[in-house]
Amino acid sequence: MSRFKILAISGSIRHHSSNQRILEYISSTYSDQIEIEIYNGLTRLPYFNPDDDIDCKIEEVIAFRNKISSADAVIFCTPEYVFSIPGVLKNALEWLVSTTVLLDKPIAIITASSLGENGHESLQLILKTLGGAFNENTTMLVSGVRSKVNELGEFNEDVSRIKLQSLMTTLISSINFSSPESISS
Repeated sequence: MSRFKILAISGSIRHHSSNQRILEYISSTYSDQIEIEIYNGLTRLPYFNPDDDIDCKIEEVIAFRNKISSADAVIFCTPEYVFSIPGVLKNALEWLVSTTVLLDKPIAIITASSLGENGHESLQLILKTLGGAFNENTTMLVSGVRSKVNELGEFNEDVSRIKLQSLMTTLISSINFSSPESISS
């Protein structure tokens, strides 16, 4: 049986952001169970224009949609900017509105920021609108992230470390549950 594939998307485009480090930590920690691809193409997506979405031929948009479609699950890890999600992430999600690539797909949402509450709510609302499958066990708000995450993306305190382990266990279980292989077994 092949390993499940998860696409991880950071809402921060800073190279060494806390969000990027968290995704890298998840990728290395769970590499024996799942295959994680960290998508770093948000800046290559053009500004969303509904006129360009009709019979879309933009290669980067098509590739982005295909990556999501072929993934067994998606992890979003993002900061909060101006009490919402970063514009670059919002733009990417707008390119998914006319598709069903997130419909019933298992999703994990990690908002890691100074505060993050409004961004966390915004992202959940958007992903719910796009049909993503998540619940309180696959969402995580990390306020004060700079004091909680080290250079390797590891949490310095037990509460967040345990919550992340629980989130990943739940996400992997939801992939197992929704997988055609598990249903036919």
